[in-house]
Amino acid sequence: MAVAFEKARAEGRAVLIGCMPAGFPTVEGSIAAMTAMVSAGVDVIEVEIPYSDPVMDGPVIQRASDIALAGGVRTADTLRIIEAVAGTGAPVVTMTYWNPIERYGVDAFARDLSAAGGTGLITPDLIPEEAGEWLAASEAYGLDRTFLVAPSSTDERLAMTVGHCRGFVYATALMGVTGARERTSDAAPTLVSRVRAVTGLPVGVGLGVGNGVQAAEVGRYADGVIVGSALIRCLLDTPDEATGLAALRTLSAELAEGVRAVQR
Repeated sequence: MAVAFEKARAEGRAVLIGCMPAGFPTVEGSIAAMTAMVSAGVDVIEVEIPYSDPVMDGPVIQRASDIALAGGVRTADTLRIIEAVAGTGAPVVTMTYWNPIERYGVDAFARDLSAAGGTGLITPDLIPEEAGEWLAASEAYGLDRTFLVAPSSTDERLAMTVGHCRGFVYATALMGVTGARERTSDAAPTLVSRVRAVTGLPVGVGLGVGNGVQAAEVGRYADGVIVGSALIRCLLDTPDEATGLAALRTLSAELAEGVRAVQR
């Protein structure tokens, strides 16, 4: 991840991070989707492990996760997907709720994630105070760890959380679940400034970005623009895979143009 952020910084722009659930619509289909995103200009792929109770995710990601789970995707499949997408040369970060990692085994998952070429984990329902096993495993295997901060985080909590991050900090732009909005969050720029006051790590902003204009708006103040639901919807609202991939490439290119349109 550090290489992606450094490259984008040298180009005077933000990194575009595109999210897609593993196994949606199928294991091979998700590899094709993520590969298409990379070829259309997405800098970093965020692979989400499907989960039956995704409390941070809105209806689009929940529906996609349900489809993946109904198709029988397993954590081992996710690792195969990560390995395939990392083979394109794009950094791959994994977003996961904590239960699947505990079930797999924290040290074993860290070992296998590293072997697959993954860069680290985004863990929305794991707080640093309860992350001792993950902190040790991420150190052992050289993986990044990204905890979340929100507009409601106190200064003390924000500093503590950021102090346990490595790679980048995930700033949730609003209090709510994932999903594209008509306008970007007014609270996000302030939150990014608060994070920058306590760390030199890059700050990625997620939740609410759905088009190139919004990507450009967020790219003016954040180091990373994270997009999930809008990309996933390309595959949900489609009559067939080929049409969905075409829509996915078009939106990925629009978002990539958006982050590159702003020179910082």
